[in-house]
Order: sequence, then C-alpha cells, then structure tokens
Amino acid sequence: MADQFDFIVIGAGSGGVRAARVAAQHGARVAIIDRGPLGGTCVNLGCIPKKLFVYGSQLPGEIEDAAGFGWDVSDPRFNWPVLRDNTAQEINRLNDIYENLLRVAGVEIYRGCAEFIDARQVKVNRERLRGERMLIATGSRPFVPDWPGREHAITSDDAFSLERLAKRVLVVGGGYIAAEFAGIFRGLGVQTRLLYRGSMFLRGFDDGIRRFVARHLESKGVELSFNDTPVDISRDDDLLYVRTASGERIETDLLLVATGRVPNTQGLRLGAAGVELGQRGEVLVNAAYQTNVPHIHAIGDVIDRVQLTPIAIAEGAWLSNTLFGASGAPTLNYELIPTAVFCQPAIGTVGMTEAQARESFGEGIDVYESEFRPLKYVLTGNLERTYMKLLVRRADDRVLGVHMAGRDAGEIIQGFATALTAGATKAQFDATMAIHPTSAEEFVTMSTPLTKKSAV
Repeated sequence: MADQFDFIVIGAGSGGVRAARVAAQHGARVAIIDRGPLGGTCVNLGCIPKKLFVYGSQLPGEIEDAAGFGWDVSDPRFNWPVLRDNTAQEINRLNDIYENLLRVAGVEIYRGCAEFIDARQVKVNRERLRGERMLIATGSRPFVPDWPGREHAITSDDAFSLERLAKRVLVVGGGYIAAEFAGIFRGLGVQTRLLYRGSMFLRGFDDGIRRFVARHLESKGVELSFNDTPVDISRDDDLLYVRTASGERIETDLLLVATGRVPNTQGLRLGAAGVELGQRGEVLVNAAYQTNVPHIHAIGDVIDRVQLTPIAIAEGAWLSNTLFGASGAPTLNYELIPTAVFCQPAIGTVGMTEAQARESFGEGIDVYESEFRPLKYVLTGNLERTYMKLLVRRADDRVLGVHMAGRDAGEIIQGFATALTAGATKAQFDATMAIHPTSAEEFVTMSTPLTKKSAV
C-alpha cells in the first residue's frame, strides 16, 4: 500500500524546498524526493560554487592592485585543490542546512529517483507514495550538442571538481555560463579561449553591455572567437583537438561546453501520469503552474520560463501558499526581473534593453550612458572601467531599463530594481542624493541624454 501525502514534491532544489517547507508550515503532510544532494543546481553546481570561484579568480587582480596602495605582495601562489576543496566543504554545510530546514518543518525526505506509476502515485526505490497534490521541480541540466567526440568535453557541472587545473581551456558557448567560466579560468591563470557560433555573445542583454564586456574580457587575456562552432572533438593522450566549422583545429587541455540548459524531465515517466511536455522537454503549465493534469504542478527551470533561482523560490512559495494557505495572492510579475552575470566585469541589469525599448516606443526614448574608471583603480595602473546605461520613456519620464557592467554590478542593480518596480521616473532619480564617492552615484547624476543611438 502506498504511503499517503497531501503534497509530494519531486526535486529538492531551491524551488522545491521552498514549496515543501511552506506547504508543511500550512499543516500539509509533505514528502520531498531527490536523488542528489539537497539544494539542487544552485547550491551544488551553480550559483554558490560559481560565485566562490569568481571571488577566487578576482584575487590575482586585487593582489596586483594592492601594490599601488603600498602593500608588498610579492610571490603570491595559487593552490587549486584548496579552492576546490574549501568550496566543496561549504556546499556540504549548506546541504546540511537544507536538510535541517526541511526536517524542522516536518517534511519527509526520500532519497532516490522518482518515477510516476500513474497520475497519483510515484515510486522511489521500492516505496510507493500517493499524493493528493504533486509538484515537479526537477530543474534543468546542461545541454551538449551531438558532436562526434562529445564525451571528451566537460560541462559546468564538472568544473568544480577537476582533479587539476588545466593550462589551456576552450569554453564553447555564448551565454552567461560561458562568459562566467571564461573569466574564472582566466583569472586563475589558465590560457582561455571562448568560441561562440554567433556574432556576439550574451544574447538578450543590452548591446552596449555586450560590447563593453567583450572588450574587457579581451583586455584581460581571454581570446574571443565568434561565428564559429565545433564539428568534432578528438583526444590524443592528454590533449584535445577541436575541429571547427571554419576548418580550424584547436589544441587544448580542457574543453568546457556551455551551450545552454534543458529541462530535466528524463526518467520521471511523466507519460504514465499523462503530463504533457513541450518541444524542449519542458513541463507545460498555466499561469497557476498547473499541468494538464489538474493536481500536478510544476515550477522552476523544468517549465523553461525563467531559469533563475529567486524565480523558482517565488513560484514555489506562491504555489504552496495558494494551495494550502490563503488564496487570492496575485500571480508573479515576470516583467522586471533583475539579473546579474558574474563574468569579469560583472553585469547587472533590470528592465528593457535599448533594442526592446526602441521596438516598443521608437524614437520616444532617451538614452543616458556613462563610462569611467572607478576611483579604486586610480593608484594601481589598472585600466578596468565601468559602464552604466539608463533608458527613459520620454512621454512620461519613466525609467525603462538600468544596465551596468563593472565591479559589484549585481549589488548595485538590486536597489535600482526596487526603484523600477515602484515605477520611478528620471526626475526621481535626479532628485535622489548621490553617495560620494561611489560608482553607484553615477546612476543619479547622469544629466544629458545621447543625441543618437548609443555606441560604446
């Protein structure tokens, strides 16, 4: 006989854990199932280890800058296993925290792969669980194109546990993961090349940001190669050879493929439950995260809507509050989502890009731009710069987009995201007192719009 639950959550990532805890706090009997460590991609193979690696990769630049402030930092040395193992230790600590949060809330944890038996039952190992309501929150996984020799490549999932740090790496891809790892490897002293099939990476971000980041990555020693892609990969002892569509044969020690992520629905046997999937394998849901089977829901990366940890958390909380708590809460607003990319320089952005604003309002927008060398670098010889951009709708003075590339961009943009959510105008930005000397003050002191379309 199957064990009976009010709510069965499949996937213990950020969204699934939040949904399970909130439901349990409302008095529901909740089970959560995951075959891997608790916390999902963000904790184990994404946000947390990646940000720690970014910090580590920025330190060589900080050490160089220290000399300009009078510090003698001669003969610094990097130990890859220390960064790798300390990061793993922190992840283990977070896994324990997640488990404790679930147990304190009264959620029952099942370790293993979940398979649907029918629309009401799942099997975990040899146990059967029956749910009044069910949630699919299994996230996403890296996608690797079907190139001959693809087995010789690694993905971002593998990058945090490498036995040794390579001397040369080829990063294939043009999204935020590719840009971030290119910066990480280069900062750690690895000869780094990024290869992307398109004409410019970071598609979907403001064009000014894209050009600025490309220029600065190259200045830091990352070789950027656009309009080309691998066609096959081969190995000869410890060396990898990547043949590209242009006919080039690239020799490298490590190949990291970051060509996107796809919804993780393999192995769930969703067909047995009658749940419909989209063309990319995503679970199809309505505005209330309900599948075509009314008591089965899905949130997070697996629905392929917005693949961001805070979005999955918000979706999970909203769903459980709606199902088991007070109903009537407004659905989530996906229009003004602040985003950070921890490449080097970092990106922070919220709202429309210039291309989106011009498509919607034509010439009825004002564009403000600023590029400058932060005060931190004036004593160091470091030529790194910061780029900022505001987009304003001329008809009502409303700020449509705020974009930044530079140190601490994510930290700075978080506050401006609040302003945009509140409907701030450029006049209100201008009326806000600046904090001096900071980089952030530039957003409230830009006074003259460009007279033509921006060009960085």
